[in-house]
Amino acid sequence: MPALLAALPIAVVLLAMAVLHWRAALAGAVGFGVALTVIWGTSGLAGSGRLLVGVAAEAASSTATILWIILPALAIYELQARVGALDRVRQALTQISDDRAVQALLIAWFFGLFMEGAAGFGTPAALAAPLLVGLGFTPVRAVALALMGHAAGVSFGAVGTPALAQIEMLGLLAQDLAGWTMLLHAIPMAFLALVVMRLATDAPLSRRQVGLALLAALCFLLPALALAWLSGPELPTLGGALIGGAAFAALIRWRCPKPERNGARWRLADLAPYLLILGLVLLTRMVPLVQSLLSGLWLGWQWADFSGGIAPLYHPGTLLMLGLVSAALLTGRGPVLQPAIGAALRRLAPVALALLAMLALARLMVHGGLIGQLAEAAAQAGILWPLLAPFVGVLGTFVSGSATASNVLFTELQAATAQALELPATLMAAAQAVGSAIGNAIAPHNIIAGAATVGLSGRDGEVLARTLVPVLIYTASAGAIVAAVLMCSW
Repeated sequence: MPALLAALPIAVVLLAMAVLHWRAALAGAVGFGVALTVIWGTSGLAGSGRLLVGVAAEAASSTATILWIILPALAIYELQARVGALDRVRQALTQISDDRAVQALLIAWFFGLFMEGAAGFGTPAALAAPLLVGLGFTPVRAVALALMGHAAGVSFGAVGTPALAQIEMLGLLAQDLAGWTMLLHAIPMAFLALVVMRLATDAPLSRRQVGLALLAALCFLLPALALAWLSGPELPTLGGALIGGAAFAALIRWRCPKPERNGARWRLADLAPYLLILGLVLLTRMVPLVQSLLSGLWLGWQWADFSGGIAPLYHPGTLLMLGLVSAALLTGRGPVLQPAIGAALRRLAPVALALLAMLALARLMVHGGLIGQLAEAAAQAGILWPLLAPFVGVLGTFVSGSATASNVLFTELQAATAQALELPATLMAAAQAVGSAIGNAIAPHNIIAGAATVGLSGRDGEVLARTLVPVLIYTASAGAIVAAVLMCSW
């Protein structure tokens, strides 16, 4: 089968989303039809019934396991928004320093990363951009700041959803994928913090401002890296933002003390859901006895070459829901629980359709042999592929607006190419994860959504002009690190 034919379904999806601006669900459905036509045209109709049934079962199974993460993550966001917790947290951040550049780091970087780790799905830009405008930043600059500030944490956004999708597809070790992904982010992340600081100032950066930006990067990176290797993909962004933000704020207040102000302060109840989730994930991932007891229950199925399943007690979604319900009851916010979950369910339908369509396309391309054919073609790049791999992730997010969708679309390709080139599958999946994360800062969907929150209309290109070059530099740096790691291992 020619590689161009094998690539046709992906090309159709990219064209439909990037040029025609179709929704992911429709684009994925059309891509599925194209893939099926290619498979029938090259291999015939024999066994197609079993192929369709098996692909549908795998796609439905994977969709359900991912939605069980997204639902409680969205419900936590809805509950926190209804009780005013998010407003109190972000308003309190602005009172830590009078320096507008420091305020930009606190809001665009730490608050953006915090919201990405807790909820994802566009909430960081939607919440941070209006606040940055309120601090005096122009709308274009505010949206660019909000997009760049949280991008490094998107690999583990919505309590690890993009990475967990990769693990669901490839069966990788969670800590290994999370750890390598954070390592690939480490050096480019310092550059990204400098970009955020430069966007927040009108003049070239001073030595103090460079130091503050690097301090912000380090405060997030160290706990995020530790959580990635110790607990897996659920906590690096959420925990890194919580711990790192607190450390950064404490250092700022210590070095630059200021009189106390009257104003908003967060309460312990506002952080309760996140602190409970942090504790539950660490308990279940780092205590061997608890881990073995909870992960021992496996509800799975297998039919011919197709399979799926879930460990319900160990699944991140179960821990998220437990943290949500416990926090609501312990803080007297139980009455808000039902409307919050209801609002999350209403937001879930389009996400479910998009996931199902993209997963069905991905599984069809795997079982129909298209991914294998593409991997053979990609393998012709040889030693250049590690340099190019993160750009594939950027491409997927650029057209879909979602790191999860990008990972669903291209992770199988990365793994198959890694096998063809005898490269570590986990490292190449991590390269995909890094690219899909930083690609959020240039995805038209995200730019448009962020711009809408600050009243921008028709000026999306100005935002893209501020984010495009940093994204390309970040991606190239990640590719160079992948290549360097492989060279050192040979």
